[in-house]
Parts: sequence; structure tokens; C-alpha cells
Amino acid sequence: MADRRRLRRIVDRLAAEYGRPLLRPHHSPVDELILTVLSQNTNDRNRDVAYARLRERFANWDEVRAAPIEEVEDAIRPGGLAPTKSVRIREILDAIGDDDLAHLADAPLPEARRELCALPGVGRKTAACVLLFSFGRPDPPVDTHVYRVGTRLGLWAERTPFEAAHDELARLCGDDPELAYEAHVLLIRHGRRTCVARAPRCAECPLRRMCPEGRRRLARA
Repeated sequence: MADRRRLRRIVDRLAAEYGRPLLRPHHSPVDELILTVLSQNTNDRNRDVAYARLRERFANWDEVRAAPIEEVEDAIRPGGLAPTKSVRIREILDAIGDDDLAHLADAPLPEARRELCALPGVGRKTAACVLLFSFGRPDPPVDTHVYRVGTRLGLWAERTPFEAAHDELARLCGDDPELAYEAHVLLIRHGRRTCVARAPRCAECPLRRMCPEGRRRLARA
């Protein structure tokens, strides 16, 4: 089990390498929810194009809810999986109704998380994105990059379920939203630039002395 001081050291070394990200909650939870749905199984550029087209075509989320599903699907087509995502977006908006989800800013964190995860197709990662990015709440999302890097660093055991990895990273961050945000963003940056999936560049890694997997790879080399 990793401890919070070790996570802090990891984050500080990554910040020295990649720059320290700043948490700026935008307080638009429904926007974040739809954006996160569009991000599934695509890259950031395609997600952003799909989201921009959706907002250009419809003035608000009520119009999206009332529009023919074919129009929603056409708007988000650049993001991939448009037939599936259009239905998911409609289901979420129908479930929310007139609720702007602003109350999640003050609800107990486990309660806010459960409410989001009760929405159609919303899992732990999507809920964490809404809570962290919209409200600055200490619930760091675990995507594939965060999961891979965290596993190699020994933040959780190999083959830990994603749900349990979310729990562990949230435990390590405690009630510190800045640490939660920095850990999420910097682990992603590190996973994209250095600790890549197939051929991690361990020799040039700023965490090589702290990483059990990196030490094993370097010893074999």
C-alpha cells in the first residue's frame, strides 16, 4: 500500500518534468458529463470536435433532449461510436430532467458519486471527472494511463479492478483536491510521454528510482 507522502513525491517529480497543472473548476457538471461520454473510445481532438458540433447545432441541453436522435448522432459523428453515444446522451439527459446537478458541489462525496453512477451508462471514471473538473472535489479519475502508471509504480497491485484503483487513489489524495487533480493530470502526461504501454522509456524516467517495475526493467536491460 502506497502512502500519501510517496504520492506527493511522485507528483512533485512529475511536475518538475512536465509542469504543474492548475485546478480550475468550471461549475458546469452537465457539460462535463456529456463531454466525458463523448471522450469514450476516442482521442481528445475527436471528442472536442464532436462536442463543439453538438453545442453549435443545439442552443442548450433541452434542445438536445427534444431533437430527433438522428440529428444528435449526426452532430457527434466525428467522435466515433455516434449511434451508441447519441442514445447514451439522450438517456442521461432524460434521467437528469431539469436538474443542473449543481447540488453535487455540496453533497457528501460518496452520495454525489452514487447519484452520478446511477445515471445510465455512467461509471466511476465519468463520475470522478464531473466531481473533480466541475467542482474541484477530491475524486481523481483513473483512466488507462493512470491505471498503467499507477500499477507500475506500485500504487495498487497488478490486476486490481478499476473500481478498487479509484478507491485507492482517492484514499491517497484524501481531502486535497489539488493533489487529486495534479495526480490525475500528471500520471496521464507521464503515461503518454514516457511510461508508454509497450516500450516504456525507463532509462529517462524521472521516477526510475521510485518505480518497482522500472527498476526490474532496467536490471534486465
